[in-house]
Amino acid sequence: MKDKKTSLLAFTIGGPIGCLGGLIGLGGAEFRLPFLLKTFSKTAKKAVALNMLISLITVVSAIYFRSRNFDISIIVPQVLLMLAIIVGSTTGAYWGIGMLTKISDTLFKKILLILLLVMGVLLISESFITFGSMGIMFGSIYIELIVAVFCGILIGIISSLLGVAGGEVIIPILILLFGIDVKLAGTMSLIISLPTMLVGITRHTKNKMYTDKSELSSLVLPMGIASIIGASIGAFLVIYAPSQLLKIILGALLIFTSIKILTEKD
Repeated sequence: MKDKKTSLLAFTIGGPIGCLGGLIGLGGAEFRLPFLLKTFSKTAKKAVALNMLISLITVVSAIYFRSRNFDISIIVPQVLLMLAIIVGSTTGAYWGIGMLTKISDTLFKKILLILLLVMGVLLISESFITFGSMGIMFGSIYIELIVAVFCGILIGIISSLLGVAGGEVIIPILILLFGIDVKLAGTMSLIISLPTMLVGITRHTKNKMYTDKSELSSLVLPMGIASIIGASIGAFLVIYAPSQLLKIILGALLIFTSIKILTEKD
């Protein structure tokens, strides 16, 4: 009975978050995390591990839906850049999860919520910035690829510590540093995040974060399915909703929620 209530609650929460993610072009993992911590009473490390599994479900489905309406051939010229970022991001994810085993859950919770505050600030900031295809002239493909690897390491660490796909970080980096068109950057971001999360999930599995099968079936699966449904609805509604205003509201909500959880006594 408890599992059924958990499944229903997970589905109910996952749907709107997925819809909001579809509206603003994110997976919604940042907004799931406070619920995993507070509503489902998961430890910080467990919440991140479960969030990464749900993020994987969301990203795989997003790649599938985009591939049906996207000319994949335009990604080909960016393959080297993507590979360089993936090398860095998978390395960063491996290191990031290794860090989790060396710190207490209380300390990690504080780190986690500070990162969520940063994500909230990023959301609000991006709502005021109109990204054009910018980019830096590196002068050499080798320098560009080295920069891409280091950017990937940062992306991987953030992804592993929050259990997110990391689109808020990946997309601005692709646009501002490498001059990628905003629409192409969204698709590249999903592809880059996939191997990063697979590395993270592999390490979480080795750390025995997924041994509770009922947790996977009653929480991860229904929330993942609801996220997919919600994201597809959000993607449909995007032409009707003011996405910039949504980013400001959701960023402020994320900041408020993070502060609230951070200041509560364990």
